[in-house]
Amino acid sequence: MNVGILANPHKPGSSPTLLALRTALSDRGISSVLEEETAALVNETDGIPASAFSKQVDLAAVIGGDGTMLHALSRFGSFEKPVAGINVGTLGFLTSCKDNELEVFAASLAEGRFTTSPRTLLEAAVYRSSKRIAAFTALNEITVARGETGRMVSLRARVNGELLNDYRADGLIVATPTGSTAYSLSAGGPLVAPGAAVFLITPICPHSLSQRSLVLSDSCMVELSSEDGQSGPMLFTVDGRDSVRIEQGDRIEVRKSIRSFHLLRLEGQSFYEALRQKLGWQGV
Repeated sequence: MNVGILANPHKPGSSPTLLALRTALSDRGISSVLEEETAALVNETDGIPASAFSKQVDLAAVIGGDGTMLHALSRFGSFEKPVAGINVGTLGFLTSCKDNELEVFAASLAEGRFTTSPRTLLEAAVYRSSKRIAAFTALNEITVARGETGRMVSLRARVNGELLNDYRADGLIVATPTGSTAYSLSAGGPLVAPGAAVFLITPICPHSLSQRSLVLSDSCMVELSSEDGQSGPMLFTVDGRDSVRIEQGDRIEVRKSIRSFHLLRLEGQSFYEALRQKLGWQGV
């Protein structure tokens, strides 16, 4: 087995975690290769681009937190192999283990005691004057929100070509089940189990309290556009990273990607346990 490792160079604790992980893997006969910036973190020069992982490694390990995992997704490109998250962050819904569980992690890989949780990805394309000007892949969500003016925006949402609603809000989120624990949750959206074949449409601070989050089949195509020239430009973002300025007349199409993200899970881990731990559910 060959493991590709990508670490967040700006996250405190990444360097010692990286060294400890390589040692734990090596002790069990598992080889590893480092992404370029990750190699530089430990003063090595033989790192490879993250985009080369798909051809050179059997699985990827990402050292950081959920934000690092989302960033890694954009850098891996078309990567259909398991991805493990080593948590040196805070919340860690997307991580497989903590930085103090590296021995357990390495042993589980060596013995094949792990599963993968396939996660839905979104494909989003921005059209201007009927020409596609940008395209992105998202694991959590895409967001269209107010720009530098600070005003509410007017957004028209269609589902499979049929009018859903004209929203007046700070913005609108289209999220995957994985993204239901992220921005959509903060905006009042529901929690959704990762395997559910659905999308979420969640308004951000809507003008009307009757405008609530909507769950719909992930076979749908969602189309967003601005029909109000007075609302000003908006900002389109993908998983909180890539951004495009949206003008009146622009159109955004969002649909399920043909590929998935394969999150590695160790034995005994579950989404429901993560909810209890991360959200502090105490029961009665």
